[in-house]
Amino acid sequence: MNIRSPIPLCLLALPALLALLIGAGSATAQEKTHLDIGAIHEAHLHANALRLFGVRDPLLQSATGGGAPFRAPGQPATAQVVVAGDLTVRYLTRDAADRTDMMALFPPEDPTHLFTCVEGPRQAIGVLPGGATKFNPSVQRIALADGAVRTVLRGMRRCDGIRVTPWGTLLATEEAADGRAYEIAEPLTTLEHTVLNRSTGQIIDAAGAPASRIAQRPALPTLAWEGLTVLPNGVVFGGDELRPGTAGADTDGGAIYKFVPTTLHAGGDIGGTLSLSPLKAGRVYALRVSCFADQAQFGQGCEVGTGGWVEVVAPLARSDADAQGATGYYRPEDLHRDPRFADPNNPQAVRFCWANTGNEAAAHYGEVLCAVDLLPQDPGSVVTVTRLLEGDPEFNSMDNLAFQPITGHLYVLEDHLHGDIFACLPDGADRDLRTDGCVRLLSVVDASAEPTGFLFHPEGTRAYLSIQHSDDTQMPPVDDYRTDDVLEITGFRLP
Repeated sequence: MNIRSPIPLCLLALPALLALLIGAGSATAQEKTHLDIGAIHEAHLHANALRLFGVRDPLLQSATGGGAPFRAPGQPATAQVVVAGDLTVRYLTRDAADRTDMMALFPPEDPTHLFTCVEGPRQAIGVLPGGATKFNPSVQRIALADGAVRTVLRGMRRCDGIRVTPWGTLLATEEAADGRAYEIAEPLTTLEHTVLNRSTGQIIDAAGAPASRIAQRPALPTLAWEGLTVLPNGVVFGGDELRPGTAGADTDGGAIYKFVPTTLHAGGDIGGTLSLSPLKAGRVYALRVSCFADQAQFGQGCEVGTGGWVEVVAPLARSDADAQGATGYYRPEDLHRDPRFADPNNPQAVRFCWANTGNEAAAHYGEVLCAVDLLPQDPGSVVTVTRLLEGDPEFNSMDNLAFQPITGHLYVLEDHLHGDIFACLPDGADRDLRTDGCVRLLSVVDASAEPTGFLFHPEGTRAYLSIQHSDDTQMPPVDDYRTDDVLEITGFRLP
């Protein structure tokens, strides 16, 4: 059930509050005298959710049910998720390609389309009109007005991270050990391109000619991309989704990387001229946290603290980072720049946050970390990493992130059975460096799916969500490929 409180908990009489929190009928005398301030705080967050989060009646538990096969024709959007309070859901489309994952709105200020990464394998599904192999979709375009879906690019391997650049292109990346990055110019009119050869970066357009609007970007690091952010000057931060121990016993997990262009972007839209992009050349660096103030001492145990950047070779980024002692994390996933961060003494400083999934089966419940880079374009810049959120048995396996515009609230998605979406407050003026609290606002019913790709419209009152890889054997294929549902969620208020 959902909690509704007619008056703020802070105004309840102490005996009534204690009875509510510790159960007066069953507690011992010693327990009755114990003031559980943590439980009081959680109850306060729920009771005041409308004022704090802009959503009333957070969920007290995850969804249940949803046995396979789940997706079916005629199924209402409300069957897909359980939502808090006044939130409502509808289908944006049921024709998105299977394993639709990360998303980006374009144009970013007044969007008309949603661009999506499809995290499916590179799979031949037919033959193109010109005779080339037809691969499953990798990047798709979804119209916000009517949900119409068109394929922009095929032939990537597990497309996951996707962002709009400040110069008007899309940057789409692959979540694979040999993951590459691709830049797409004029995305509103670029359709049906194909990556013929990932190793060489050979791409053709819809007519079978060499592509001029899409280019592979080998200057960016080769790694299992997911989260990334692109700064106005062309600097790119991103993570490598790698488990510790993958390459052998006691090997590091994924590092955080920075790409610094040879020529920083000075502003403006480059149109269809990809040769003007700052992503065509630059250097790559990996984050090495020292956690010692007066010396470079690093390694296991220094996941948070003060550090800096070590240079790596782009195609060997993962092995170079490990060899140079770059800090490893447990599967760095989504990553975003904090839009509300500002250092009055250093306007060039940026803060970005990312999720480390962890492994809930091993009681490693995941976490959200944030880093402040004082001078992003400088390879010698100082970086400080702090832990914003640590998982627990009820809220874990952190995967996707999204900052709500205007409020700066961080929405965090779980990657597991009946995955939830939690809304988390920024850290306030208290002593600690953690979020001031989180509440559950959405839970996925389908036991075969996970929530992913969540992001807000710039107005902050509606959001988009992919219900990824449902058991959909009852659904007809589209474009010779299985499909996913993409939802539009409305009813968020700006507290």
